[in-house]
Amino acid sequence: MGLFKTIIVSAAVYGVYKFLTEPDVLGKTRLEEIREKVPELIDKAKIAKEDIQSGRLPQL
Repeated sequence: MGLFKTIIVSAAVYGVYKFLTEPDVLGKTRLEEIREKVPELIDKAKIAKEDIQSGRLPQL
């Protein structure tokens, strides 16, 4: 059972890696797009955290 589970998990990890690193028509991968959006998402998370700590609903 352990070997079967390891094979399934390995196949899933490989599939995700292949999906994220596959270039689109312009030659950009999904992973590069995610890396470009990270600073913006971090700023939004900080704002939401401050809203939650002050007792308000986050305004995104």
